Amino acid sequence: MENVPVIHVENMTKKFGDFTANDKLTFEVFKGEIFGFLGANGAGKTTAMKILCGLSSPTSGTIRVAGYDAYTQTEMIKKHIGYMSQKFSLYEDLTIVENINFYAGIYGLKKTEIKEKTQNLLTKLQLWDEKDKLIKSLPLGWKQKLAFSVAVFHEPGIVFLDEPTSGVDPITRRQFWEMIYEAAYHGITVFVTTHYMDEAEYCDRVSIMVDGRIEAMDTPSELKKKYQAETMNDVFTKLARKQNN
Repeated sequence: MENVPVIHVENMTKKFGDFTANDKLTFEVFKGEIFGFLGANGAGKTTAMKILCGLSSPTSGTIRVAGYDAYTQTEMIKKHIGYMSQKFSLYEDLTIVENINFYAGIYGLKKTEIKEKTQNLLTKLQLWDEKDKLIKSLPLGWKQKLAFSVAVFHEPGIVFLDEPTSGVDPITRRQFWEMIYEAAYHGITVFVTTHYMDEAEYCDRVSIMVDGRIEAMDTPSELKKKYQAETMNDVFTKLARKQNN
């Protein structure tokens, strides 16, 4: 991890009529960092992520992602990031290879580069013999690992993962996180939302959102120390309870 901010957010606010989904969020994320963006369902995580990915406009605040402005340079942001949605993001009726070719083409990779990188990826995932199978025929765990691989296929500076391990078994979750570690090791910044509080332990730093605000942000060990908690789940419970009192 390098001390170079690749995401800069200052007082980011998103309103839908009278409802404030994101209330003056302020934080930075650094190159090669695994940054956990945590909170209960409805806390505002996905809304914030859509703004950072250039898919939604903020109401106010200063936001720069990969050096680009979230108001005026959303297309440049999209070119320099990877994104994996909570709902499975590959095309079920295309084969593995067809999906890779499709997304690689969108990101402007050359045919020779796509061919070489595809062979390397599928050999590494032990899916080379399955390359012509339809995505819908694969088990969920393989789908998720493949979706992550496609999200970083073009070697973006940042990859956004929206609850990527939702619904998969514990062994697959651990394998998925090994892929995240590898991406971060190669300098890709990983911005991940999850409602599994144990996954917070795998992050370099985490922020915890409650009702549209960031209530706490630090390393997992410092947060546990601050809130006198044994686990990140205990930290989250204390924050949520404090908010409801």
